[in-house]
Amino acid sequence: MNVRDLTDSYYPAGPKNLISDVPGVLVGHYTCHEKDHHTGVTVILPQKEDVFPSVFESKYTAACHVQNGFGKSMGLMQMDELGTLETPIVLTNTLNVGKMADALVGHMIALEKQRGVTVSSINPVVGECNDSLCNVIQDRVLGEKELEAAFASASDTFSLGSVGAGSGTVCFGLKGGIGSASRMVSLKKKTYTFGLLVQANFGRTRCLRVHGRNVGAEIARKIEETKDDKGSIMMILATDCPLSARQLKRVLRRIPNGLARLGGYTGNGSGEVVIGFTTAGRWKPVNNAHVR
Repeated sequence: MNVRDLTDSYYPAGPKNLISDVPGVLVGHYTCHEKDHHTGVTVILPQKEDVFPSVFESKYTAACHVQNGFGKSMGLMQMDELGTLETPIVLTNTLNVGKMADALVGHMIALEKQRGVTVSSINPVVGECNDSLCNVIQDRVLGEKELEAAFASASDTFSLGSVGAGSGTVCFGLKGGIGSASRMVSLKKKTYTFGLLVQANFGRTRCLRVHGRNVGAEIARKIEETKDDKGSIMMILATDCPLSARQLKRVLRRIPNGLARLGGYTGNGSGEVVIGFTTAGRWKPVNNAHVR
């Protein structure tokens, strides 16, 4: 049995083959396709924002893993320290991380104020890829309005490809974008869902492999290939499996193995970042600590 058979036979896809096969998880996009700007925002919500308790009031068990740290993500330090997620996850382009973090903080303050909760500190989680090959990134055209549009579109069915934060990304020298998949895993007579969403912006064309075949070498002979190793990928895992932050981190460390199967590699100028959370673990703050 080869690796493909093992994956398909033992770990079937969920109903939609999306990260949102994990119950409660939603994804929304804001897409900008203009003359000089191909960029956007993608948001991953562990739950609908109108339910109680909110992600801020009852945090999710979470973890992160940095394969190579050439990146400008925000919020990973506290996530690694406490093992919790207290905001939705936002993906955007490199130079918009600060603006999206500010917009996300404002969004959460307003949301919690409606619930009668005062927010004095919050850890916004924002990831990024550099889309400057397709986008005049210096203009930083994304802000509060665009983030709110992404939130407004959040659904358990969403578009893939050149949308949201994937609007300007390049993968293996070809058009990159947003991808997603899910797998059902049975453990001790219970079945859990593991869903993944990626913002793909990495790899050299000549390295691309599909089902073990080096199709990239054939494509590279027909196009002008990007020669450097600059590029990144954000990988977001959601699951309903009741894992601790330590166990979740072990799972996250193995996700980049999938990049190697495709012919991806860790270059000096690339950032491979994995963020994960489980909907099975909720935490409530008690005297500045967290109890499950």
